[in-house]
Amino acid sequence: MSFDSSVRRKPIHTRKIEMNSFLREDGLWELEASLLDVKAYDFPKRNGSIKVAGSPVHNMKICLLVTEGGEVRDARAHYEDAPYDQVCSAIEADYKALIGLHLLRNFRNAVKERFSRTSGCTHMSELVVLLPTVFVQSLSASRNRKEARSGKKPFQLEGCHALALTSPVVKEFYPDWYVNDVPEAGKIN
Repeated sequence: MSFDSSVRRKPIHTRKIEMNSFLREDGLWELEASLLDVKAYDFPKRNGSIKVAGSPVHNMKICLLVTEGGEVRDARAHYEDAPYDQVCSAIEADYKALIGLHLLRNFRNAVKERFSRTSGCTHMSELVVLLPTVFVQSLSASRNRKEARSGKKPFQLEGCHALALTSPVVKEFYPDWYVNDVPEAGKIN
């Protein structure tokens, strides 16, 4: 998507983030996130070598082992490529401090408290705070089945503008929860 297709653009930087969730046979979840940064141009490194366009500047992964309830049981961070090599990767073991956190209870703030500024890696911390949303998406089918059986309002309703109780989406897919906020003709609210 471009603002103006008549104006030529020169690629400079690409960041790719990939996230996956896996349900293990023991009932635990593995959530994996990876981040890959590449430049579209060659540039010199301080040691005199050349970083070739398209080669990774950052290539990192984090994996969390999580209970169905959202508690982090284990955490592993790993750098394949980092701009400062071993200095960057020296922080990997520190991300074990994620163990015991809960993905659905103040996780992002806890990550910020533990890994802000020089206590962590900016890129790894940016990556890990995306995992709660992936976890919620992973649980959605089972949560929807449980909530349908219990008569409880589906958790995703009112989570965004498309799922407002007054939305046509809710009217179509969740009619039991739809709220008509348009006043009937002749009635004053």
